[in-house]
Amino acid sequence: MTVLDAATESRIDSATTRLIAAAATRAPCPPVRDLLGDTDVDAAYRVQRRVVDTRVEAGARVVGAKIGLTAAVVQQQFGVFQPDFGVLLDDMVFAHAQPLPRSRFLQPRAEGEIAFVLGSGIDVPGATVADVLRATEFVLPAIEIVDSRIADWDLTITDTVADNASSGAVVLGTTPFPLAGRDLSQVGMTLAQDGEPVSFGAGHACLGSPVVAVAWLARELVRRGQPLRAGDVVMSGALGPMVPIEGPARFRLELDGLGEVEAVIEEERA
Repeated sequence: MTVLDAATESRIDSATTRLIAAAATRAPCPPVRDLLGDTDVDAAYRVQRRVVDTRVEAGARVVGAKIGLTAAVVQQQFGVFQPDFGVLLDDMVFAHAQPLPRSRFLQPRAEGEIAFVLGSGIDVPGATVADVLRATEFVLPAIEIVDSRIADWDLTITDTVADNASSGAVVLGTTPFPLAGRDLSQVGMTLAQDGEPVSFGAGHACLGSPVVAVAWLARELVRRGQPLRAGDVVMSGALGPMVPIEGPARFRLELDGLGEVEAVIEEERA
């Protein structure tokens, strides 16, 4: 681990404190690029790690990872043109049709994805798609509820990385599908809101294939000393445009040949 000078440590501490406070108060904060700059991705991942460590110290458990900014259409939505990753914690994972209170989020948006569940870890440098295919036990249809502690989604790469890759929650389908013989690049996706289709996409939108995206993640995590482990859930990235969640809604994701899953957003009950 590189030793940081006092000024850099202070900026990282300040960015961490700002993001933790935004999550605790449910009030979006200004971007953290005034502290980190808009290109220092390594500093942003240090902030992410400290934010996650605070959650773990409070009792949360790391259960996997998520890849962000894989689809060109999502990159264009934010003007950020490289993928990133965040950490999945156990209290972020929900099951098909399990109600999620709208109040747990600040500025949520929904997107359709494929989740990989690993039967073995990937801890080799230079991981390939073959390593990913060998390690994957099964895949699931999944809806990610992305969220941002940064006001108005005003993001550069350092803002979203520091904010745990704009993580909110994930909703997993309950029927596993093996990868054998499947070309995930050709999987079509339809995301509907309250019965009305609102987002369309396909596996090739995710860095060419979700398998390619997971291989990218595996290499990045090994390089940073945080390799994927057996049992990890990996959200492989959006297959199409994300959709704002303005209030109570039922989102239904259908993936060609890989089933379906619903995310139910409810207002908090009194």
